[in-house]
Amino acid sequence: MRLTTKGRYAVTAMLDLAIHHGNGPITLAEIAQRQGISLSYLEQLFSRLRRHSLVSSVRGPGGGYNLARDAADIHVAEVISAVDEKVDTTRCHGAHNCQDNQRCLTHDLWQDLSDRIYDYLSGISLQELMNRRGVQSVANRQDAHESPGFSLSDLESEAGQVGAGGVPA
Repeated sequence: MRLTTKGRYAVTAMLDLAIHHGNGPITLAEIAQRQGISLSYLEQLFSRLRRHSLVSSVRGPGGGYNLARDAADIHVAEVISAVDEKVDTTRCHGAHNCQDNQRCLTHDLWQDLSDRIYDYLSGISLQELMNRRGVQSVANRQDAHESPGFSLSDLESEAGQVGAGGVPA
């Protein structure tokens, strides 16, 4: 199975946003600091997430991002799909040309696995992830400590290249 950094980071950022949802709009710089994801990469991901109506942006002072829907109504598979990722375990990426431009012997096995993974991720909401004890303890630790390798001042100066609150101008 191939789930790239793009999909993993999108889910991580959306979960961070869901956890901090009650605190007003969340800046991408805050997410970047807590999760150790580059601000410019988050800007690209959130552009796609916004186009798929998973997040909404608030411009100006105190601006940032909010979930566009309740965390219970946003599922992991939807986040992954929004950033143009596919959960695919087939060698041919679903094109049925695995072997000599035809379906291979195990194509259906890998396609079934891909379908089951997608179904599994479709059944997990951000709210369900937030309710997990391990997730809460990690979030509490991240809130208490700055992520190594990133300082808030570095992120804020990088954020100066975009609109207020890390929202693209």
